[in-house]
Amino acid sequence: MLQKLRRNNQKGFTLIELMIVIAIIGILSAIAIPNFLEYRKKGQDAAASRTAENFLGLTMAYWSDMGPGNFEAATNYTTLKYTLDGAIDAGGTIDMDEDGQVTGSATFSHENSGLVFTLQASDGTVN
Repeated sequence: MLQKLRRNNQKGFTLIELMIVIAIIGILSAIAIPNFLEYRKKGQDAAASRTAENFLGLTMAYWSDMGPGNFEAATNYTTLKYTLDGAIDAGGTIDMDEDGQVTGSATFSHENSGLVFTLQASDGTVN
């Protein structure tokens, strides 16, 4: 059958063969690109959430290192407004009183994602 389409024994692909290959590539890309974008968004959200969890641990370690005698220096560190690696925005205030009770909250979000994660300092949860 292909020999009839290829007159005079010419080498190469027929137009139908090329169109089928292009159609298959189009179908595969229509499936793969949305999945890739969704995985990328999930990764960005996970990065913001993990940054929130890590920040609380780092803050607690800082307060522990400062010790009770340097409480004022420790509380000055807690006002938060920074951008991590140019991608994760954070803001909020976390404080510790003289009894060691941690209060406040901070928000974390990735610049390319619509989700905002809130760190509740009192119990360490991230929502």
